[in-house]
Order: sequence, then C-alpha cells, then structure tokens
Amino acid sequence: MPFVTIDPATGEEVRRFDAHTREDARSAADEASRAQAGWAASSFGERAAVLRAAAGILDEESDRWGRLMAQEMGKPLSEGRSEAEKCAWALRYYADNGADFLADRTVEVDGARAGWVYRPLGVVLAIMPWNFPFWQVFRAAAPTLMAGNGVLLKHASNVPGCARATEEILLRAGLPPGLFRNLFLEHEELDVLLDHDAVAAVTLTGSVRAGKAVAEQAGARLKKCVLELGGSDPYVVLADADLELALDRCVTARLVNTGQSCIAAKRFIVVDELHDRFREGLLQRFDGLRQGPPLEDGVDLGPMARADLRDTLHDQVVRSVEAGARLERGGEVPDGPGAWYPPTVLTGVTREMPAFQEELFGPVAVLVRAADASEALELANDTRFGLGAAVFTGDPARGEEIARDVLEAGACFVNDFVRSDPRLPFGGIRESGYGRELSPLGIREFVNAKTVWVAE
Repeated sequence: MPFVTIDPATGEEVRRFDAHTREDARSAADEASRAQAGWAASSFGERAAVLRAAAGILDEESDRWGRLMAQEMGKPLSEGRSEAEKCAWALRYYADNGADFLADRTVEVDGARAGWVYRPLGVVLAIMPWNFPFWQVFRAAAPTLMAGNGVLLKHASNVPGCARATEEILLRAGLPPGLFRNLFLEHEELDVLLDHDAVAAVTLTGSVRAGKAVAEQAGARLKKCVLELGGSDPYVVLADADLELALDRCVTARLVNTGQSCIAAKRFIVVDELHDRFREGLLQRFDGLRQGPPLEDGVDLGPMARADLRDTLHDQVVRSVEAGARLERGGEVPDGPGAWYPPTVLTGVTREMPAFQEELFGPVAVLVRAADASEALELANDTRFGLGAAVFTGDPARGEEIARDVLEAGACFVNDFVRSDPRLPFGGIRESGYGRELSPLGIREFVNAKTVWVAE
C-alpha cells in the first residue's frame, strides 16, 4: 500500500509514496549498522559539524518546511516555521554540549584508576507521530546521532513528505549515507526491525496503545525503550492567580497546534472564587479566534490532521455532553470537505466524564470547578496520565512548592504553559510513558555507561 498525503484543509490527495518492503527494511538496518560503526569512530567535533549544518538548513528554509507541515497535517504556517527553528535550536544545543555531556568520568578508588565512559549502543528505531512532524524527529535524532548512534525512522503514515524531508536535511548536512534512514512501513511490519540484531533500542512518541504494543515487543527482545505517550494535562488556577495572565497562558496552551499536542492544556481546574470570571474570559477569547486555511496569515487554528481524528474528538465531546457537561461553544462538525472542527468549550465537567478522564486531542477546552485549592490539586492528580501540569498563583514560592511536591507529572510549570526545551528533560510518568528526552539525560538514554577499572 502506498503512503498518501491528504491535505486536511481540503480532503484532497497531494502526493503518494511507495511503501518499503520487509527486505528493504532489513537492508536499511544492515546499511545503518555499517554506517554507524564508522560514525561511532568519529570525533564529537565531526558529529557536531553535521548537526550545525542541518540546523542551518532548517533555519534558512523554515518557510519551505512550514508549508510542508501545513499541507500534510494542517499546522498554521507561523507555527510550522517556528517548529523548524526549534529543531535547529535542539541540533545546536547538542552540537555545543554533547561532548561535555558524554565526557569520561573518573572516580577515586584505592589501587586503581577507575571511572566510566559513554559509548553508543548502535542503531535506534525511532517511531514518531504526525503532530510535530519535524520536532519529534529532530529532538530524538539530535542527541542520538551526537552520541554516535544511527537512526531508522518509522514516521506517521499521514506525513510521508515530512519524513522524507528529515532524511534529506541530514544528508545535505553531510551525515554519512545510510546512518539515518526513513522507512515507509506499516506498524505491523516493525517486527522486522525489532528482530534485527543491529537495532539496539527504540524511542516512540505516540498513543498509549502504540506504546504498550511496542514496549511489549521490545521487552521480549530485551531492547531498551523510551516512551513519550499521551497526556491529560491539568492547569490549576488558584484564587490569588493573575486572572488575565492565567487566561492568556491557558488558551495558548490549549490551542497550540490546533490543540493537537500531548502537553496541551487538557483540563482547566479553577477554584470556585475565580471560576465564573475565568469562564467569561475563556469564552471571550474563544470568540475572538480565527480558524482558517493554515497557509493564510493571521490564522489561529487550522484543520485537524485527519478526519478520523476529528470524528474521535467529536464523539468524546458528544459523550461528555450526554453525561452532563455544558456545550458553551463549538461542538458541531461543519459541512464540507476537510478535517475541520471548531474551537469548543465544555463547562460543568466532572471527574466521571470522558472530557475529564480521556485525552482530548484537539481544540476543546474543558473547564472544571473546584471548591478550593485542596480539591483543585486532588482533581489535577486524578488521572492515569502524568506528562505535564501547571499551576497559577500570585505566590510564586507556593507555586514552586506545588510544582515540586504536589503535582504528579514529568514537567510542572508555575504561571506559564508547559512546553519542551532542549535544556530540560522531557517525559512522563504512569501512562504518559517512561524515559527522558532532551537535556543531558536525553543523550544518555541510548549509550552504554561502561565502567573501566585499571589496576595499578
């Protein structure tokens, strides 16, 4: 079956790519293994030069890559340009710091010289999603390549042009041929790579279902996994919060990438004292949004990435309303082609409703009333996920204490929206996955920390 690009704004086919065969995949793994052996022997300076060259291509051609993202998954052009530039930042970060992060360590022991060194594992299988089709790839590839590994990419089937473009950028930057390969494979064919001796580990960003399936397969083969899965991020607004700041940050966090982000604000949990004013401000801001073709200037939201994803989201909204939630804005599938869904607001949401328990992956704001701070924080932690969380308060010291010791998630922000940053570890707990990307921790996920002891 070919891999087909459907423009989510129009529903029209844009391009198609021939799928790779299982034999193609085996050959790619063999080639990656050979290329990785030479790459592992290269210096950090040589690797850094390639990463910096790739960063330059991403920066200089950000408009081209942004247009590709808009066409394949509906991202507004301004967000696509920013995504390309953020990829460049991550590449430069590891080019600048990778050698220090993986420097040899020494330990004082009696009668010996001892310590440890970091050495690459081999080839890493990267299974990536469609919602940030460049960022997800480069945030995994930058540390993995800088550490001396190779990468085999299995990208989402609806962004094949973006998948091919990431390989093109790295080859143009001077990466050895075969070291990073994009493969058009179906998920059920990944066993051919997981079975290959050259594939040492797996990194996956995607759904809980996909993460569990891949973890089971990798575990059966004793291959390490890093999993970044779903989220139902709570944004807690306390009584002493700056209301306008909280509204601005919450709306931004809910609607980035048309709400299709694992760390988007999924649940606004507002204490009773501020709830009604927050609701009024939320509705005003949603009324002022502009949704339209992603290549037009001034667009706040584009279409969703696929019609089936839109239909899943709408079903969650309908089931929540049937359970007692109030539909204040949106909530209707428009007539016509494309994967459009309007910015939607649900209020009166309680913990037993789908809008509270499930991840809503699209432009739907969920407002939950809490009696006080204690109940708000208890509601925030009442989730099977644990990726991101935020708290808004006029007391930053109190907010920091809540972020450090109360909220249960991999990234907790105070008076701001959750986002990834190359300098900070990124990942979750519980059904949001395990392992960390980015920061010094990310580059050490796929290396052998090898103890060396020399008796004297």
